[in-house]
Amino acid sequence: MNPELLRQYLEYYQDLGVKTLYRRAAPGVAAPEVPAPAVDQPAAAPAVEQLALAAPAAERPAAPSVLLAQIRADIGDCRRCPLHAQRTQIVFGVGNEEAKLVFVGEGPGADEDAQGIPFVGRAGQLLTQMIDGTARREGMPIRRPDVYICNVVKCRPPNNRTPEPEEMEICGQFLFRQLEAIRPKAICALGGTAARALLNRREGVTRLRGNWFRWRDIPVMVTYHPSYLLRPYNQNAKREAWEDLKKVLHYVYD
Repeated sequence: MNPELLRQYLEYYQDLGVKTLYRRAAPGVAAPEVPAPAVDQPAAAPAVEQLALAAPAAERPAAPSVLLAQIRADIGDCRRCPLHAQRTQIVFGVGNEEAKLVFVGEGPGADEDAQGIPFVGRAGQLLTQMIDGTARREGMPIRRPDVYICNVVKCRPPNNRTPEPEEMEICGQFLFRQLEAIRPKAICALGGTAARALLNRREGVTRLRGNWFRWRDIPVMVTYHPSYLLRPYNQNAKREAWEDLKKVLHYVYD
């Protein structure tokens, strides 16, 4: 058998979870046991068969759920910045931990602080409508539970003020670890704070929105924060936000 083809077969069965393959020896020939060739090195087909395929457990990457649980444990009862003083609880993240799309907002509000879940207040309800409604109109079987949602800071800023740069930097390390653990196909930054945290850019959302940027090789789309869209005079922004979301969904799920 061609060595490259053999390597592809071994990789295929390893991905299926098969740990051992056997091949019958030629009649009258004993079949001694031989070690498996490394699947990343071309090798001649052995004359005998017992090919061990399972990689050592220590070499396998941890699942996103395991990594996220470790990040949450590392945050602990965080008192690294002043935001801890008035919070009710830490708001870590919610949704599919293996999501292809992650939404990043600014920080928890009163409802989120009370429930420990991001985007559950009025802005969160609008975000849910945007995700579900846009996907439905575009013929995609995607709903809010299929994505992952988190914030730049995990504790509610007093009076919902914008997080300070030091607070964003301290809490940002955990946001970045969340994104690295999930490794989504794309990120949607909701509002200026999320855009600054991910892109380190100072332009306003109106100049950044609708365009693709990158965070550590992951495409990032910037759009308006749902709380901005709740204001009655922002009708054009609502239309633009829906266009941005439609672009993201098609990129990720088409």
